[in-house]
Amino acid sequence: MSDHPTPLRLPASDDTGEWLRHLVPAGLDAARELAEDLRSGTTPHDALGTVRQWDELSSHIGEVAALSSLLSNVHPDPDVRTYCEQAGQDADRLATELRQDRAIHDRLAAVDAGGLDPQAARVLAKTLEDFRRAGVDRDDETRARVTAIQERLTVLDQEFSRNIRDDVRTVRVAPERLAGLPQDWLDAHPVGDDGLVGVTTDYPDAVPVRMFAHDAQVRRDVTVAFLERGHPQNEPLLHELFALRHELANLVGYDDWASYDAAVKMIGSGPAIPEFIDRIAEAAAEPMARDLAALLERYRRDVPDATTIDGADASYYEELVRKEQHDVDSQLVRTYFDAALVRQGLLDVTGRLFGLRWEPVPDAVVWHDDVAAYDVYDARAGEAGGPFGRIYLDLHPREGKFKHAAQFTLVDGLEGRRLPEGVLVCNFSRGLMEHDHVVTLFHEFGHLVHHVLGGRTGWARFSGVATEWDFVEAPSQMLEEWAWDADILRSFATDASGEPIPAGLVERMRAADDFGKGLHARAQMFYAAMSYWFHTDRPDDLTEAMKALQARYSPYPWIEGTHMFASFGHLTGYSSAYYTYMWSLVIAKDLFSAFDPANLFDPEVAGRYRDSVLAPGGSSDAADLVEAFLGRPYTFDAYAGWLAR
Repeated sequence: MSDHPTPLRLPASDDTGEWLRHLVPAGLDAARELAEDLRSGTTPHDALGTVRQWDELSSHIGEVAALSSLLSNVHPDPDVRTYCEQAGQDADRLATELRQDRAIHDRLAAVDAGGLDPQAARVLAKTLEDFRRAGVDRDDETRARVTAIQERLTVLDQEFSRNIRDDVRTVRVAPERLAGLPQDWLDAHPVGDDGLVGVTTDYPDAVPVRMFAHDAQVRRDVTVAFLERGHPQNEPLLHELFALRHELANLVGYDDWASYDAAVKMIGSGPAIPEFIDRIAEAAAEPMARDLAALLERYRRDVPDATTIDGADASYYEELVRKEQHDVDSQLVRTYFDAALVRQGLLDVTGRLFGLRWEPVPDAVVWHDDVAAYDVYDARAGEAGGPFGRIYLDLHPREGKFKHAAQFTLVDGLEGRRLPEGVLVCNFSRGLMEHDHVVTLFHEFGHLVHHVLGGRTGWARFSGVATEWDFVEAPSQMLEEWAWDADILRSFATDASGEPIPAGLVERMRAADDFGKGLHARAQMFYAAMSYWFHTDRPDDLTEAMKALQARYSPYPWIEGTHMFASFGHLTGYSSAYYTYMWSLVIAKDLFSAFDPANLFDPEVAGRYRDSVLAPGGSSDAADLVEAFLGRPYTFDAYAGWLAR
């Protein structure tokens, strides 16, 4: 066992298929061998050794699952993506099989937790809970049915995501109808042989058009195309998904899927989810009404008889309000955010904040030329020691690639044995970026920092972002604050002449951003309500159910003929728990209250945050991590104050 682990050696892109065909079976076979040894008791283990062996075999399965998930979403070769989808199914199948193995369960259940240290005892307790939730105590027929459901759910998840990823739609538009778009965007979209410009539903195309195109019909056509991704093919998949999740929850003793899912989260119970949604919706009601009145007032100057405004026009008119009432021109703002400078600025800011050093690895083997690799060093240790992690940045769109923004695990770190390695997968412009996308980049990078800093624990179970799932967004949401500070932005946000973004403009940007937070909060509650009630009610008509929830929670009415649930990717990953984003934001606002806005790099506070919240990974409950940092339990107060102002 080396005290100086090295990063995973990735193959050349063309050799990935052959490499995987060796690595995947070897990883799963290693898990099976450890499981057989644990099951049979061939190798005698003390209490700690027994728990260690389970953690080790779980780690082998996790490595295969993580690598498969990443490459199925980013690799340019469709054959590799398909192989990885199958590998992911194999890993999930083995994980379910072993969590239902009564012999292994009984071996672990016989361990005397009183003889373990607190971390080992925590691993054991969570492992036994996993077994119970997998139905280990049920009869053979029930366990077989749970296994079949789990296998089918994996396939449905992959098909649903693949349909969204591959369904890139294009709206053909006469060039004169694109008035209002930034010149750099127009330059990057030449007129085709048919005399038209192609606008795809990928973010770098759709977002600017919806924000800036003066032609209302163009905005509407692009919005409808964006909302229709994945439809109709994903609708029957969702019906089957909701039904199978409900059946699985019932089989292992829960009333519904939301209750099953919430039992291992901070929120604790399924019924607490709609209570939280309604609490946020009520708190956001007045800010939403205020924002919506301003939006409608501006909209009526162009459409005098309008009584409502919908999502096809909302982004455009939000921009007009920000420009006219707050003197914020997003097209001017974006001239300060060159993608290459933003990336370096992000590394500089996070390096200083967290005491890290990101060193480029130009000779690292990657899956696409767009991808950049960096080794991670602990700047607090000075020049001593080697890298303790590696990150990969895959930031621009391409065919067959994941369409949103997320952090993917490549390797879960383990102290002294494996370096934590993570990948940031986004779809940003190669040229100028909207500030919203800069904020998103900081947000997603927060997950990467959490993965790396939390990847030096002694247990694979607790490595990286291994806290309760409704807490994982909080550190990333808090990091967004550093993308709003004028002094920080001026360190990397410069225009073509090298002039930094004016502090006064940043101040106005913050005021303009405050303008829409009521709208945003209510829109988020619409999505959260949809994720919850789709799983508990399992409506026959998803469109009608979506329309009813949109009318109840969203500031914007349904656009006729659209089926956005078909491209709502969080229905698979977050399932009934999309409330997570707002739950985490409540905590994030409280975490940020510990920082002095006049000194966001205060090393004492930042260091305490790094060590108390990020570095422990999942080794403590999230509420305890937050309390250790704040010196008190978290409250709703900071969020409520921010929303109300």
